[in-house]
Amino acid sequence: MIERLALATVMVGLTVTVHFFGLMALLWMLRTRARSVHDSWTREGGAIFLVVLGLMLIHAMEVWLYAGCYLALGALPDIETAIYFSTASFTTIGYGDVVLDRQWRLVGAIEGANGLLLFGWSTAFLFSVISRMRALEHDWLERPKR
Repeated sequence: MIERLALATVMVGLTVTVHFFGLMALLWMLRTRARSVHDSWTREGGAIFLVVLGLMLIHAMEVWLYAGCYLALGALPDIETAIYFSTASFTTIGYGDVVLDRQWRLVGAIEGANGLLLFGWSTAFLFSVISRMRALEHDWLERPKR
C-alpha cells in the first residue's frame, strides 16, 4: 500500500507542476496581449477563448499522464481504456464500467481528488482572468478622453 500511495503522491506532484506551469504560460500569453485586449469585445472574447482552450489542453495533459501511468503499470489493457478511465476519474464522473484491480484502486481514487482540486484551481483562474478583464475595461472606458 505504501508504494501505491507514493506513486499517487508522485502523480499528484507531477500534475500540480504541469498545472502551475500551464497557468503561468497562460498568464504570460495574456500579459503580452494586455495592452490591446480591452479595446474591443472580439479581442476580449478571443483572449477568454484561448484561456479556455489552454485550460482544456492542460487538463488533457494531466489525464494523459495518469493514463500513461495506468498503462505502464499494466493496470489497464490499452490506451483507449486508460484514457477513458482516467478522464472519468479525473473529472470525478466515475462511471464504473471500467474499474481498476484492487491493488490500483487507491491511485484511481486519488486521481479523482486531484482532478477535483485542479478543476477548482482552473475555475478560480478563469474567473480571475474574466474579472480582471472587466476591471481593465471599466478603467479604459472611464479614462478621460483627450
